[in-house]
Amino acid sequence: MLHIAQCYPGPFPAEANVRARATQWMFGALNTVEPPSLELTIVRLLEGDMPWAVGRTPFSADRHRGPLGQLAHHIGNAGWLHGAFNTGDVMLVSVLLRFRAWRMLDDYAHPSTYFHRGQARPAYRRAFAAQLAAFSPLRAAFTSLPRWMASTT
Repeated sequence: MLHIAQCYPGPFPAEANVRARATQWMFGALNTVEPPSLELTIVRLLEGDMPWAVGRTPFSADRHRGPLGQLAHHIGNAGWLHGAFNTGDVMLVSVLLRFRAWRMLDDYAHPSTYFHRGQARPAYRRAFAAQLAAFSPLRAAFTSLPRWMASTT
């Protein structure tokens, strides 16, 4: 994402300070916001049949509260992370997709609204549809895809 943003015009800010904040948000989305949702995905989908999964699931589900609470505070009623829509927003909306799948955004109005606003952007919808299409040959290998993976809405 960073390489594409640096090579092609678009939502990567031209001004150095704004570009630095967008880059920070791209890495923050992946290193701070995403891990709790990834952990819950692993526990529920890959380790759900393990005897300890029942006890670990609530702990894993609770770990999202810190990052989403901080995100809710930062976003507030703003449209995007820092002024105009940028690459930090692209990355964060992509990361929040997994939170939506586990219904972890339900308690956070600002991140939920932010996610839906980002997901509604035509470019996001086209990119997401293209990504799903690239993986469509693999879909046959899964007998039951979660609803959120099967839908582009």
